[in-house]
Parts: sequence; structure tokens; C-alpha cells
Amino acid sequence: MTSRRSFLQAGAAGAMLAGTVRGARSEYSFPELEARIARKDFRGITKADLPTPCMVLEQELFEANVHKMAEHCKANKINLRAHVKIHKCPEISKRQQALGAIGVCCATIAEVELMSGSGIRGVLHTCQPVGRNKVSRAIAVAKKDPTVNWVVDDPITVDTLEEAAGAAHTKMNVVVDVYAGLTRQGIQPGDPALALAQKVDKCRNLRLIGIMGYSGGASHTHGFEARKQRSAQDIAGMLETAHRAKESGLPIQIITGGSTGTYNIDVGSLTELQAGSYIFMDTLYRKIGGKDDPEVYSDWQPALTVLTTVISKTRPNQAAIDAGNKALLRPTDQVKGRPGVRIENGGAEYGMLLVNDGDRDFKLGDQVEIYPSNLDMSTNVYDRYYVARGEQIVDVSPIMGRAGAPQR
Repeated sequence: MTSRRSFLQAGAAGAMLAGTVRGARSEYSFPELEARIARKDFRGITKADLPTPCMVLEQELFEANVHKMAEHCKANKINLRAHVKIHKCPEISKRQQALGAIGVCCATIAEVELMSGSGIRGVLHTCQPVGRNKVSRAIAVAKKDPTVNWVVDDPITVDTLEEAAGAAHTKMNVVVDVYAGLTRQGIQPGDPALALAQKVDKCRNLRLIGIMGYSGGASHTHGFEARKQRSAQDIAGMLETAHRAKESGLPIQIITGGSTGTYNIDVGSLTELQAGSYIFMDTLYRKIGGKDDPEVYSDWQPALTVLTTVISKTRPNQAAIDAGNKALLRPTDQVKGRPGVRIENGGAEYGMLLVNDGDRDFKLGDQVEIYPSNLDMSTNVYDRYYVARGEQIVDVSPIMGRAGAPQR
């Protein structure tokens, strides 16, 4: 387990890293660095000591983001059940819960096992468990943790879970997943969804608790007014279904959905919000525009970067870095502090930084921080967050815990 104290407490304001920092010779050998990390001794460890490419989380910006969302939810009387697919880190979820989140959302059964096994209660698995492996694992979790909630969008899944839960002498909390604009999942709103909710409610081993509808298309719609319109359009059928279910006497305790892009739009419609990206932010989200800024979504600060090193410098206005395809480098990524620098893929282990004429060039050994395009995809290929205050490393937190579960 990582030290929660240094990670969870808001740090004193640290100096922001400029676009690039001249690489310095590490004071520690790699074994020494690993030994100090293992015993939580971060004194004197800076970004210059880190193995690159790696993920760096700026503590001050992260804390500002989680506090802002907590305050927003409290002020607007909407619960937060934040998505973990963005970070896959129990320590981050515990920080969110410490500020009022009622639980977490998980996209994979491995995430459910990790979060529930880490002591986090109120987990919602947002993808129905299908297949022998996933169903057996879901039943095992439900038996240990009765606070976990499961979604269904098909009567076949209801029958399967009812039989499996009965055989295991356990109960499962169930949320009916209703179509809200994404064709990948969700039963059709209206009569089909209502019939499925009624079917769940009649089960002996399944307990109906609510309705879910995720408008993923709305979350990245450019422009606040267009996003607001898209969200209202996408979730209208789901909300009507929830209303009909309540009117018929079904126990609808929660109506869950929403995203970072619609966090200030779905207030009043949903009882809880599944936002996740707000804690870190990425370049694609930053482009959707906000209520107060039509071009940049500045409601949330970019707190997560991929730290890289310039490993070859043989041509002017061009530098090769050690983050390539394997590090999920994309042309839509951005260099921190250097918005004019273009990024290109250079191969499995190489990325290319292209500098405009007249702009400051890079030097061999420079460390460069890059904002990723897609948070959950990037997180999925790294094993740690190096938590920083300015240049100083103050904690290291594992992604997916001490060991990655199958199909992380």
C-alpha cells in the first residue's frame, strides 16, 4: 500500500514545471531509487530521478479538481459515484470518498474486484457481467460485499444472475441499464426497460435499486449549448422510464449517469453523477469548450502528464523522445508549456517533437512533460503515478494495486 498521508493531503503550492527541464544526472542508482520508494522515503527525489516514460500527477492541481467537484455536488444536491477507469487506483477513489463520493463506477470486473477488495463500498459495475468467468467473479464479489451494484440490460442476464446468486445463497443489487444515445448497450427505454425492471423486482435473489443511462456522445460534444441539448435528448427516454417505474411502485432509489462533460448539465435530472476524467483532464476533453469559454474546457485543470526524455537530437527543430507507440503517444497530445510544439509518432519506443522555426529548440537529455489525449487508455499501459509538488516527488501510487487482476 502506498502512504496515503502524503498523497491524500493537499500539498503546499509548488512551483509549476515549465515546458521542459534540463535533464540532470540522477543522485540515485535505479535499485536505490526503488528501495527508497518501497520504504516511502521521498526526500530529495525529483522528476530528474524518474525512469521515463512515466506518469506524473501534479498534486496541487489534482486536489483542486477533486475539491471543486465535491463542492459542486454538495451545492447541487447530487451524489458522486466517480468512474475509476480513468485512474484504476484505490488511493484516488479513497480520496474522492473522503470528500463525499458515495461510491465508484467500474467498467471491468477486475476493477470491481480491486476497488471492493480495497475496502471501497458502493461500487457500481457499469457493464453487465456476461459469460462464465465474469458471472462467477461477480457472484464471488457480491457474496463478500453486499454494497456492490450490478447493471443489466437483457432478460437473459437477469435469469443467469438470479440462478447463480441463488446457487451461491447471496443477493445482488441491480440497476437496469437503459439506452441513452450509445448503441453499445442499454435496453430500449419505455415498455422494454419497464418490463425488465419489473422482471428484476420479481426475482428472489436480485434487488432492483435504480436506472442507469449513459450519454457518452454528449460528454464530448463541442460547445456548451450543443452539449446541453444533446444530453437532454439522449437521456429523455431513460428519465421517462425511471418516472414510469416509480409511478408503478418499483423501488427506484437511484438514477445514475452523466460525465465530466455534462457535470453541470445533468443536475436536477440525475440523482448521481458518474464523472471520472475531471480529476486529470486530457487534451481531447479540453477541446470541447466550456460554459464560460467556447474554445477551451477550463473547468478542470490538466493534472496528469507523461514525463519523457529527449534521447536523440541530430537535427534542428526536431527531437526524439522515449515515448512512442507503446507509451500511447498521439499527435493530439500536447507538450506542457510549449503549445506550439507538434508531436508525431516515431515508432514503438520513439516519439518526435517538431519545433517551429525561431522557437526554442530542445537539447539532448531534456525532460519533457506531455499531456495525453485519452486518460483511460494511457493509464492502462502504466503501473504507477509519481505524485509531485513542482519538481519534488512526494508519493508513488500503484495503478491497479499491487498486482493487476486479469483483464485490468
